[in-house]
Amino acid sequence: MFSKGQIVFAAVFFIAFVIAMVWAYGKDKKKNMLFYKGSYKVIVFVLLVFFLLFGIVKLKHFVAP
Repeated sequence: MFSKGQIVFAAVFFIAFVIAMVWAYGKDKKKNMLFYKGSYKVIVFVLLVFFLLFGIVKLKHFVAP
């Protein structure tokens, strides 16, 4: 299915990608804390609205035949 060279390339690429993402996150961590202080509130609100709509649709299908 895959040659040995393709598997080695994929493994090396994945490891390099993970290292690069960890390094970039480490560099931006302080800036993110400063500029995106209350962003978790937005995520919580969006999830709350999503689950509320999901519940309304499920309730509508449960009540109506």
